[in-house]
Amino acid sequence: MDERKLQVLRAVVEDYVSTQEPVGSKAIATQHELGVSAATVRNDMAWLEDSGYIQQPHTSAGRIPTDKGYRLFVDRLEKIQPLSSAERRAVNRYLSEAGDLDDVVNRTVRLLAQLTHQVAVVQYPSLNRSTVRHLELLRLGPYRLLLVVITDTGRVEQRHLEFREEIDEDYTLELRTLINEKLAGQPIVEAPEILSRLPNEARPELRGIATGLTRVLLDAFLDSSEERVAVAGAANLTRTVAPIRSVTPLLEALEEEMVLMRLIGPPGEQTNLTVRIGDENELDDFRHTTVVTTGYGPGAVVGHMGVVGPTRMDYPGTIAAVRAVARYVSDILERNR
Repeated sequence: MDERKLQVLRAVVEDYVSTQEPVGSKAIATQHELGVSAATVRNDMAWLEDSGYIQQPHTSAGRIPTDKGYRLFVDRLEKIQPLSSAERRAVNRYLSEAGDLDDVVNRTVRLLAQLTHQVAVVQYPSLNRSTVRHLELLRLGPYRLLLVVITDTGRVEQRHLEFREEIDEDYTLELRTLINEKLAGQPIVEAPEILSRLPNEARPELRGIATGLTRVLLDAFLDSSEERVAVAGAANLTRTVAPIRSVTPLLEALEEEMVLMRLIGPPGEQTNLTVRIGDENELDDFRHTTVVTTGYGPGAVVGHMGVVGPTRMDYPGTIAAVRAVARYVSDILERNR
């Protein structure tokens, strides 16, 4: 494909995203200053159609991009539209005012939905990619303890423990000291091996309680159901029913956390922004959408975030927003460490 045909494809994508109407050769020739006649543009559009980059939705209409056309458009983007200075200040101020991790995630997902006008999805920092900052053990009664796990990303997990034998305050303090000595500062992925030795390292009279505590900690660290996501902007889909064809299955899929985890959290710790268009999405309900995702975290990736919308979306603006918000959230988590 020569540069002029690429310019014509860009014009088709940009005009279709802007107007939501099929694009004709005359409009491109007069509005995009390509320096060629409408007949030449028409010939280029015929070549693009034969090559599968654009299509005619119905007779006597202009052309619209195909998934293949969007893919080339994204791959050959010359520049990403940055957020304005006012937008950057507003984003920084809004996210910096968050009080805790839940607030950070909730503000982030609402902000992404507002900036992109798409459905936003944000994964909470994964336990498997976090480090234990502190463990608190609180005595709630003679036979009950509250375990609080705090990670370096600000994530907090709580568990209640019930025992048959009475636990006094001295036992609670001793166990709290022991588990912090062994686990504080350790990656959670290494916790199971450390915990397997914990009961034997406690005093004989505490081993029964330490065994119960170890079991609860393992449940907290290994339970994949504790991976959580937040969603905002589902109402934005109602404005794009036609491009997505059927919005109901998509809305139902967005209610399933495991589906969302597969959607935005690809295997590994990929930090690069990823754009999956149409059939590039493995999940059937999302084969008529575009999913833009990226990793975030203080140094290493601890979670993913992104947006879901129609293939007819503002790609430069969406990519810029997802990248910028991920960077701000990473900076906040770094400062809070």
